[in-house]
Amino acid sequence: MATDTLKSTPGAQGGAAGGLRRLLLDNGALTALIVLVIAMSALSGDFLTADNLLNVGVQAAVTAILAFGVTFVIVSAGIDLSVGSVAALSATVLAWSATEAGIPVVLAVLLAVATGIVCGLVNGFLVSYGKLPPFIATLAMLSVARGLSLVISQGSPIAFPDSVSHLGDTLGGWLPVPVLVMVVMGLLTAFVLGRTYIGRSMYAIGGNEEAARLSGLRVKKQKLAIYAFSGLFAAAAGIVLASRLASAQPQAAQGYELDAIAAVVIGGASLAGGTGKASGTLIGALILAVLRNGLNLLSVSAFWQQVVIGVVIALAVLFDTVRRKAGATAPAAGASGGGKGKQALTYVIAAVVAVAVVGATSLLHNGSSAADRPKIGLSLSTLNNPFFVQIRDGAEEEAKKLGVDLTVTDAQNDASQQANQLQNFTSGSLSAVVVNPVDSDAAGPSVRGANQAGIPVIAVDRGVNEADTSALVASDNVEGGALGAKALAEKLGGKGTIVILQGQAGTSASRERGAGFAAGLKDYPGIKVVAKQPADFDRTKGLDVMTNLLQAHPDIDGVFAENDEMALGAIKALGSKAGTSVQVVGFDGTPDGLKAVRAGTLYASVAQQPSELGRIAVRNALRAVEGEKVEKMVKVPVKVVTKENVAGFEG
Repeated sequence: MATDTLKSTPGAQGGAAGGLRRLLLDNGALTALIVLVIAMSALSGDFLTADNLLNVGVQAAVTAILAFGVTFVIVSAGIDLSVGSVAALSATVLAWSATEAGIPVVLAVLLAVATGIVCGLVNGFLVSYGKLPPFIATLAMLSVARGLSLVISQGSPIAFPDSVSHLGDTLGGWLPVPVLVMVVMGLLTAFVLGRTYIGRSMYAIGGNEEAARLSGLRVKKQKLAIYAFSGLFAAAAGIVLASRLASAQPQAAQGYELDAIAAVVIGGASLAGGTGKASGTLIGALILAVLRNGLNLLSVSAFWQQVVIGVVIALAVLFDTVRRKAGATAPAAGASGGGKGKQALTYVIAAVVAVAVVGATSLLHNGSSAADRPKIGLSLSTLNNPFFVQIRDGAEEEAKKLGVDLTVTDAQNDASQQANQLQNFTSGSLSAVVVNPVDSDAAGPSVRGANQAGIPVIAVDRGVNEADTSALVASDNVEGGALGAKALAEKLGGKGTIVILQGQAGTSASRERGAGFAAGLKDYPGIKVVAKQPADFDRTKGLDVMTNLLQAHPDIDGVFAENDEMALGAIKALGSKAGTSVQVVGFDGTPDGLKAVRAGTLYASVAQQPSELGRIAVRNALRAVEGEKVEKMVKVPVKVVTKENVAGFEG
């Protein structure tokens, strides 16, 4: 069986320099991790605190657990793109079973684990017996699992059972349980790869599948087991993730499959199969976590963070190519004796170097004095939407006016990523935090952490459940939805047929705006809703969904979109009908939305004055830092903006 047959030539490099070069080449991922730790420690005095290092471990846990499962697949020359969706589905099954169905928690956990295994077996069956390429089979499962998660949850988060939520807590008040789970799953992965028949089979199949088959391996059955392992680990990751967020999010773990694959590749595995090990995968996951954590602490733009991580992945693959050409030795599965001793010595040396760095950087930062300017962190649910960009712009304008250092992060509509960012804020030297939650329930545990650290938290646009916030600065989404219903119904004369474009399933904004619109529409029995479809607050999806709906309902009279971006997509689909035979109402009052109102293609937008939300949030955060009284609820009025009053409106 093949792992990496390239061997270094004895005597090719001589002396200490050659030995060091060989050590670095053989342990590229570990070297990169040490360099990253040194760099982040030198650049940020907050990085090497005990709390922050524990944060890094917690933030690496879910990716690492997923990546351990993906390691089995990649070692056998496969790929699994479904693990993120399977993780979300497993968590949703657990939460729904234990709450809605009333199943005992122990059985619900077993059902969630079984869900992950079944998804893996389906993947394995499609690959082995259906002869589908792994990319296609697992891509199909990605869609199926995500869809089932949304169906079971009806698009809304489900509270996690308290007994299972303890997996997101700490032992002894300091040791995070997710880190312990990550270590246990890592040890299990190492054992399977290095000490079991199926582990050796994975390397054989990845090295040369046909040779493995001819040597007597039952390759099809082995692949079933390999993908089942991946599903099992995905289920475990989903349970840990949902425990951290205190709720099962149907949209959780989106894109995590790419992080998991990246961690495996950064850790030294080859996508061609035949190589890979658990320790390398763990190091790869830690590299990604250290990068994100350090870049957050350094206030690097979320957009640039994606660029940096992409470059790191490319460099990892390039380094692997250089290592192979240089003849670096990859230890075979189950290697023993001198190889194991050498590897252990490498880790000891790495630990010594890390301790030395900790000491040096502690001395470096001990003498530095804290800045006089207050520091405030702003975590936004997304910056891929003009409404939240306006919140950021208003906040930055007010921070500059008040002499405040403002750090802005983008959660990209990922509740887990936002939890990581809030934890980074808490472990940093921030005076206050402003949060625009992806989900009100999921933000609770992280905000409670800030509460325990004595850091005041201001919520903006959406509240935080099960945690203390000094203030909530928001407009009323329910009231705005009702106003939108009234504006559209009156424009249509109280009768007609309409369609609704819904926002991203599971978000509080979509739920509240939809509920307000439905309540407001009760006063107009002549208005009939003929279709509702989600378009995820996205203009392109709004265009596509509206185009499809027009095929089934070509004679509609109106459209209500839960944000302006979807409304603008609908206008594009409607063409000349927009503003003439079909009236469209949006939500948010974004610059592009207001431009469409002026042009007459968008009848109205329920405007929330997002810039004002940002300004007021920063203002109240500074008041809380200075010990001044802050109102618990600060309402920013919503307003229906039409062509008649748009000229005098300022967002």
